[in-house]
Amino acid sequence: MFASWFCLMPPSGLKYRRSVAGKTAVFNGEEMILEETDWYLLDLFRLWWRYGISFIRLQMWVEEIMEKFMRIYKYQAHGYAFSSVEELLDSLGGSGFLNMTRRPLSDSLLELGVSQRFIDEVIAPIMRVNYGQNVRAVSLAGAQSNLWAVEGGNKLVCSGLLKMANANLHQAQVTSVSPTLQYRLSFTSDTGSSSDLYDIVIMATPLQESIHTVATIVHGYLNTTYFGFPDPRLFPFASVLTTEKPQLFFNSVASVCPVNISAGFRRKQPQEAGVYKVFSPLALDKSQLKALFRSYYSVQVTDWLAYPQYGSSTGLPSIELHPNLYYLNGIEWAGSAMEMSSVAAKNIALLAYHRWNRQSDMVDQKDLMHKIKTEL
Repeated sequence: MFASWFCLMPPSGLKYRRSVAGKTAVFNGEEMILEETDWYLLDLFRLWWRYGISFIRLQMWVEEIMEKFMRIYKYQAHGYAFSSVEELLDSLGGSGFLNMTRRPLSDSLLELGVSQRFIDEVIAPIMRVNYGQNVRAVSLAGAQSNLWAVEGGNKLVCSGLLKMANANLHQAQVTSVSPTLQYRLSFTSDTGSSSDLYDIVIMATPLQESIHTVATIVHGYLNTTYFGFPDPRLFPFASVLTTEKPQLFFNSVASVCPVNISAGFRRKQPQEAGVYKVFSPLALDKSQLKALFRSYYSVQVTDWLAYPQYGSSTGLPSIELHPNLYYLNGIEWAGSAMEMSSVAAKNIALLAYHRWNRQSDMVDQKDLMHKIKTEL
C-alpha cells in the first residue's frame, strides 16, 4: 500500500516482485504439528479439527483492525497530522487501539475467544519469525497473507523515496544535536568533522531498548532428518516456523528466493544445495549449524537490533521531543514494519509543516471521518 501511496510504483520504475509458491510448517522441536498442503480446503479442515473456530475469529478480528487502520491514508491525503502516537491510534480505533498497545497479544486473543492451543501453535510461531518475541495486538497485521515485495529488493523503496525528495544527502554520522535559535548538528564523515544549522530536525533512529535478532544466511543442504524427514525428497516445505520451546535455538528457517525472479525460476529442492535464512535470538554455533544443515558452503551472519523490546513497561514514545525536533521511530512501539515507518514519516512531515505555519486546525482533530465526509 505505502509504495503506491508514495507514488513509487509504475511509472516510477518499481515493480512487484513475482511471488514464488512455497508451503509452511510449524515445528515443536519433536515433530511437525501443523503442515500446509496443496489443498486449501484440506488446510481449512485441519485448522478447524485442531483449533475449532479460533482461526475464523482471528481472521475477522484482524480484518476489522486493518479496515480501521487504513483510515490513516485518507486522513493524511487530506493533510491531517497527529502530535503523538496515542492521538494517531485513537483517531483510527479509539480506546480499543490504545489498549492493544498496553497488553500482550495473548491477552487480547484469549478475550476474543481464541484458544490457548491456537495461540501457542499458530500465533506464537508467526510472532517469533516476525518479531522474535510476543508482541502487542496491532503488530498481528503483519501476519496477513496479502503481503508483497519489490522486484530488485525492498531497499529500492528507500532509494526511490530519497531520489524523489531531491534531498542533499550527507554520508556522515551525527554525533550531537544542540538547540540554539536553530539546531546545530555535529557530524563526522570520511572527510572529517563538521556541523551545520537546521530549522527542523527529525530523528529516524531507535532511541529506546531494542531486541537482538540474528539473521544467518546459509548456502548448503538442509538437514531434513532434524524435522522428521530422513529422505529430503519427501520434505515439501519452503519455510519452517517454531513454537516456544527451550530446546529450540532458532525461530525459523526458510528457503530464500532472489530479489529478481525470472519467469522460469523454481525453488531449490531440499536434496539440492540452496540458500536458507535462519532467524535466531543468538548467533548459531557450529553444533547448531550442523543440526540444521547436512553440510554447507558458506555462512553469513548479521546481528541487528531489529525491534523494540515489547515486553518492557515503557509507554509510547513522544513524537515531539522539543519544538521543531521530531522522533519518527516511536510508532514502532505500536507495530514495527516498513509501512508503519512510512506512515510515521508522512505524519511528521505534515506535523512539521503545520507547526511551522501555525496551522493548529490540521493537528489532532477529532471525528476526522465525519469531518472528511463533510468536506467532500
